[in-house]
This record gives sequence, C-alpha cells and structure tokens, in this order.
Amino acid sequence: MAALGWLTPRRRSATARSVLAGEASAEAARKSSQEVEETSAAGSPGEEPEFPVLGDDKAAAFFDLDNTVMQGASLFHFGRGLYKRKFFETRDLAKFAWQQAWFRLAGIEDPEHMQEARDSALSIVQGHRVSELMSIGEEIYDEYMAERIWPGTRALAQAHLDAGQKVWLVTAAPVEIAQVIARRLGLTGALGTVAESVDGVYTGKLVGEPLHGPAKAEAVRALAAAEGLDLSRCAAYSDSHNDIPMLSLVGHPYAINPDTKLRKHARQLDWRLRDYRTGRKAAKVGIPAAAGVGAVAGGTAAAIALHRRRR
Repeated sequence: MAALGWLTPRRRSATARSVLAGEASAEAARKSSQEVEETSAAGSPGEEPEFPVLGDDKAAAFFDLDNTVMQGASLFHFGRGLYKRKFFETRDLAKFAWQQAWFRLAGIEDPEHMQEARDSALSIVQGHRVSELMSIGEEIYDEYMAERIWPGTRALAQAHLDAGQKVWLVTAAPVEIAQVIARRLGLTGALGTVAESVDGVYTGKLVGEPLHGPAKAEAVRALAAAEGLDLSRCAAYSDSHNDIPMLSLVGHPYAINPDTKLRKHARQLDWRLRDYRTGRKAAKVGIPAAAGVGAVAGGTAAAIALHRRRR
C-alpha cells in the first residue's frame, strides 16, 4: 500500500519508475478484468452527455477515483477499516496522518521523507496475504465507501458502459482497493498502485512508484496499447490538476469537481466541466488539497484524543 501524501502539485515528466508503475498497474488491471466477468450496474444513467458514441469499441473511459468518483480519499477510508480491524495501533494512525499532511503542506519532494512515508504505509500490509486484503476491502467498501459515490460521476460511467465501452478506474490508491470499488460499481477494472507480493504475500515494497501524475498517464497508455484502443476516441475524468498528463492523452477530457488549477486549465483548453458539489458542500470539498489533508490530520488527532479519554 502506498502513502499518497508525499505527492506534490508540481507537474513532473515521466521517469523510469513512472513507466514501471504504469506498466505494472496496466498488467494487474488486465489480469483482474479477465478473471472477473463484466457486469452492468443497475440504475438510470441520468442526463446523457453528447459523448460517448454508441458501439465504438476503440473507445474507453478512464476515471480518477478520489473526489471524482468518490467523495474523499479511498485510502483514508480503507485505513479506517484496517484500524478498526487492529492492523495497526493508534500511534501508527497518527504518524500516517501527519506524514500525509506534511507532504501536502510542504509541497516539496524530499527523498528521505518520501521513503519514510512509503515504508510506514507498506509496513501495515507487509506479511499479509493479498486475498485477505481483498476480502476485507469488500467489507470496508460497504462500511465507508458505498455511500460516498458521486451519483453524477457514476451516471457518466454508466453511460459509457451502456454504449458498450470499457470503463476503468485510474488511481494512486492500492490496486486491490481500486479493483474492489470497480467491481462493486460494475466497471471493467482498475489501474492502481501495485504493491509487490510473492506467493500471494505482500513484501512491503512497491513495484515502481505510486500511480500518480505521469505514472497514471503511462498506465493508461500501456493499457490502451494492450487493448487496441484509440486514445483520441477515449475519455478521461478527474478532479485534480495532478491528472493533467492523463487528461491530455485522450480526445475527450473532463474536469469533474475540479480544483482551482484544473478548472483554469480546462477553461483555457475548452475541456468539458462537471461539478456535482452544491452550496456549502461545494465550498468544503473545493478547498485546496493541502488544507483538505490537514483537516484529515486534525480530525484524526481529535479522534485519537477522544479515544484516549475513553480508555
């Protein structure tokens, strides 16, 4: 499992580790989708956009997860579920939250601190079986995630499915979490950060780097090549300017619940925008990422304090 807080808002070019992370994620996504029969989610797609084109089998859709499909951070919700199941102690939760907040607020990529954050997150699952985490992920989805899916974004994904196209989640969250969410939403599969495993047991290492920024674009590129897709006919959806490399790959980029930088960029390039936040909620969800993670860290600290008072 990767610690995502070290990632910064600056755009970076793809590195060898980005390419490795992207290719590993694409391979994991294709393997997962081949093992599980595709299903269609029930429900009306709502107001259909002009795109997708019915029956275009050279097109597909790629959806970012956090704050695009789901309100909040999937990794944080997953962490809550693991903490509930005593995978780690209170002090570990506090350390993890603080590292996430520090990297977001500092806005720099200090290699030593980045490695520390990754190691602390990966150590949580080291020695556990992949199948165990997948099973627990199903439970955690029902407990914390199902009610946080944006109906508007879900309708966009369903429109692609109804048009006969494949739909993939693309996220920096662990691929196991992403695959659970994709399956529960009836999507084709998921691209996510790949944690190394040997004989079905996590080693505590990553394959490449977290699937973020340029690595997401590399994953989409690799998957499109393997699936025989025409990226100019594909769509991508995200809330974050960090995903501009991925959005720029496709012919139909969408800014969903966009942050300030992405909204500005999308308007300059005449990309489509969708914002499913309203009123007070929109103001809260639309705060900068650094402040949002800081709020998470503050909320975690408050929860820890309450826990200690109750002991």
